[in-house]
Order: sequence, then structure tokens, then C-alpha cells
Amino acid sequence: MYGDDAAVKIGVLLSGGVDSSTALVSLKEKHPEAEITAYYLKIWLEDELASLGSCPWEEDLEYARGACDMTGVPLKVISLQREYWDQVVSYTVSELKNGRTPSPDIFCNRRIKFGAFLDRVGETLDKVASGHYAVISEEENGLFRIHRSPDPVKDQTYFLSHLTQEQAAIAMFPIGGMMKEEVRKLAEKWDLPAKSRKDSQGICFLGKIKYTDFVRHYMGEKEGDILEADTGRKLGTHRGTWFYTIGQRSGLGLSGGPWYVVDRNKDENIVTVAASLEASAVARSRFTVVDPNWISGPPELPSRISLKLRHGPKLIEASISSLPGSEDGKERLEIEMDESDRGVAPGQFAVLYDGDVCLGGAMVEC
Repeated sequence: MYGDDAAVKIGVLLSGGVDSSTALVSLKEKHPEAEITAYYLKIWLEDELASLGSCPWEEDLEYARGACDMTGVPLKVISLQREYWDQVVSYTVSELKNGRTPSPDIFCNRRIKFGAFLDRVGETLDKVASGHYAVISEEENGLFRIHRSPDPVKDQTYFLSHLTQEQAAIAMFPIGGMMKEEVRKLAEKWDLPAKSRKDSQGICFLGKIKYTDFVRHYMGEKEGDILEADTGRKLGTHRGTWFYTIGQRSGLGLSGGPWYVVDRNKDENIVTVAASLEASAVARSRFTVVDPNWISGPPELPSRISLKLRHGPKLIEASISSLPGSEDGKERLEIEMDESDRGVAPGQFAVLYDGDVCLGGAMVEC
């Protein structure tokens, strides 16, 4: 990969989990002469969220130190708490207040892991490695592309879809071409401290805090009606429309279901639900996205693509086309999927693919 490993300076983002720990050791084995430094990014918002519960960042840091001790790689702790609040948490709260569904982990990668971190130390590094499940390639024309991981369940290109070309060029994903079971086997083989650690779940800055508690902390509660879509009859009450998203099934507390959220009216504080068949009937196959991010440049439009509406293995075939310009100057695209989905919600992201190449992503507008 490099003509002279000894001249290459690589920063490894180390969280203390099995994926980033295995990525560190794998990188060390492949590039023994490179100058490798591990970085633990401290983003836990102690002042804002301490009253809600604990974050295992100190435990994470100990696991990170253990991996570094094994490999002889120095570890530095970088505090990005204020940057995280300004660029990720404030966005999340703003989206909730505006009745949209936020995707904070997408912005965490662009704005923090490959953003604020690089602003802080990037000039000293040639590459930045992480434990993401994705594959980077460099084309003959010098463009870098991000490909889906061969592990469809663990693939994290959904969360990497807003990286810029410059960020893709500096990124390395040492375990990105592996299956999860391969990573676990390597961790066992190398006897890594994190070999038996469970994968983290949920949004990275919340630690062990429940997302609903985070939402309540910033948005409060406001009782409103839950109405049936077909009849308009009241089925129950809710604690605030911001606790729900389109397509949601769990957490409604209604009998006689299953029920699915099909609409939220923030101004009137009403959540509308439908039973399974009715929810399928109002599912959408066409929607508009705004401000697309193209990792390696835009495709020719109109075009056939595949897309993900959420992190996970499911891909949906679709057509994409440009929409006429508007007064606000924003680029908008129309997407028509080959199948309907009952979870298309304003604020979430549609991530677009050409084969296994992640083209980028755009926010669902309507």
C-alpha cells in the first residue's frame, strides 16, 4: 500500500471495543514500520447528561489502553466534548424540535471522527484508521470510493455516507473487508482485552443512557392524543410527538395491535397510527431528498440505484432524478422506490448505492 511504511504516520481511532482493537492489531501487523498512534475521543457530555445516567468511557479507555499496551502503540486522549455538542448534539435537538427524525451517527463520522479530530491533529497524520465495516478503494483517476462491507449485517456505509472525498482519501478501515465472526476469531487469537466485549448499541454519545431519556431531558413531555388513521377515534395518549418516528411500532402502549405510527403533527401534538394492513396501504414509494452529499461526485441523472433508508442489510432498488431548482438554492432529488416502505420520515437519510459503491446520501425532505 505504501512504498515506505517507516514514513507513514497513521492515527487509529480506538474506542475500546473489539472492532477498533482488532483494527489496531491488524494494522500493526500489516504495517510494522509505520508510525502508529492510537486516539481515544472523549465525547461524553458530563455537564449536560450526568444527571441521566452513566457513560462507560472510563471502562472503554481501560480496554483501549490494554490493546495499546499489547502492541506498544502510544495512546492519546482527545477531548472533543464541546465540538460534539456544537456539531452533533445540537443538530439532534434541533431536528427533534422541528418534528424531524435525526441521524446523529451520520454527522458524528463526518463532523467529529473525520472532522474535528482531523482539525485538531490531522496535519501530523497521513491516514486515519477506524474499526468501521466498509472498504476503501482508490480508482485510476485518483478518486477514493467507499464500498459496502461483505458482512451485510455489520456494514456501516450508511453512517459513512456523508464523508467528503478528502475524508475518504485519508480513511483506512483495516477490518472493513472481514465478517464479524472473523474479527471475533482474530480477537481471540490475539487474546485482546476486548475479545469478549459486547458490541455497543445505540447512539455513541449516550453511553448507557436510553435515547428516550435523552429526548425527555431536552424536549420534556407534553400529553397528546393517539388517533386511528382510518376512523379518527382516540386510542390512547402519548408523551410528546418527538418520542416517535414514522413507521415506529414499539413503545406505543396500545392494545389490539400491532400498530404503526403513520403521521406526527407537532403543532397539534397528535400521533396518528394504523394497523398493519392500513399502515402498509399508506406506505410510500416516492419522496424528495435535499442537499445530497456525493462522496466521489454525482452520478448521471436520471439513474437507477439502490438505497438504504436505515442502517441494516436491506437494500431497495429505485430510480433517482433531479428536481427543478428552487428559490432557496438547494439541490433536490426525487426518489421512486420499486417497493413501498412505511418508515419514510422527514429528517432521516436515504443512502444511495451503485452496486456495492456508496455514492453518498441525502436527507428526506418530504
